[in-house]
Amino acid sequence: MKVSRRAFLTGMALAGGSVLLRAHGSPERPVAPGTDSTTQPTPREPGTWEPAYVELERRGEFAARVDEAYSHLERCDLCPRKCGVNRLRGETGICRAPKQVAVYSYQPHFGEELPLVGRAGSGTIFFSNCNLRCVFCQNWPIAHEGRGRERTDDQLADMMLALERNGCPNINVVTPTHVMPHILNATRIAMQKGLRTPLCYNTGGYERPQIVRLLDGIVDIYLPDLKFMDSSQSKTYLGTAADYPEMAQSSILEMHRQVGLVEADPNGVARRGLMIRHLVMPNNVADTDKVIDWIAKNLPAETYLNIMAQYRVDHRAFEYPKIARAITPEEFIEAIDHAKAAGLTNLDSRSLSNYEVFRRRS
Repeated sequence: MKVSRRAFLTGMALAGGSVLLRAHGSPERPVAPGTDSTTQPTPREPGTWEPAYVELERRGEFAARVDEAYSHLERCDLCPRKCGVNRLRGETGICRAPKQVAVYSYQPHFGEELPLVGRAGSGTIFFSNCNLRCVFCQNWPIAHEGRGRERTDDQLADMMLALERNGCPNINVVTPTHVMPHILNATRIAMQKGLRTPLCYNTGGYERPQIVRLLDGIVDIYLPDLKFMDSSQSKTYLGTAADYPEMAQSSILEMHRQVGLVEADPNGVARRGLMIRHLVMPNNVADTDKVIDWIAKNLPAETYLNIMAQYRVDHRAFEYPKIARAITPEEFIEAIDHAKAAGLTNLDSRSLSNYEVFRRRS
């Protein structure tokens, strides 16, 4: 779907600065995974940058990777829940994802981390459903109720191309875990039509490291959450996902192995690397101090970390007394102080701005 720059700017004006483009139109013919490319990417000129997936295609390995990803849908084990349902036949598991990929919206997003935003906004694609069932989910109509429309991989590829044409510095796939095969196939289809924008994998962190390895050479930017460090807390607040800490930590280490520290272009816009998010929660139920200590021990001090202050009581959080309130300024200040004391040197700039605001108020 071709979207003009004028249409994006008009949408921004009508929405008060927030662009929201919902997928529409009649379903197109599905593209079989592993479809051969009609043209091979031209060799890269010395000194130029290109996304990792272009080189994977050049080596003739991308199609096989898409095939392997789709094979996991026959007895779905894409995430640690390993429901085992045949999603190719339309069976659904805990994430409730349908046979085709379901998309809620796609848009340039200016609320992401500044190294992802650039001048045109991060090119976010919001997928319906989720493999986590967080009781405090702030996007529960999309993640839990599955609001959105089913799309073909061809249509998903067109969304990527539309975002690139409008200047977005990355394709930011939000809640991608349960639809990873569709994303890979769509990325390859889009690449064959000229896509050359880095792929940002924006995940809640509930990943299997074995599955993350399939993304090696395809994803340039990883943006995982590291939500909890205690299995009992994870079981309570993440929809019985008691193994979340183990899975998230192992997967983040694999992500770092693949892409390393954040690399930026001359304008400071990220084009490769690991960026971690952690949400400070009331009464330290998320063990923020332990999250920080784990990062400091297992990853370089320069690892990008966004310690977030935007927790709010949403979805079913009011049913759980420990998280049925906003965080206090002191709780956030303590988190940033701990990160500084642990020697972490690449804290998100908006986190630091919030820190200064909270300090002045306290």
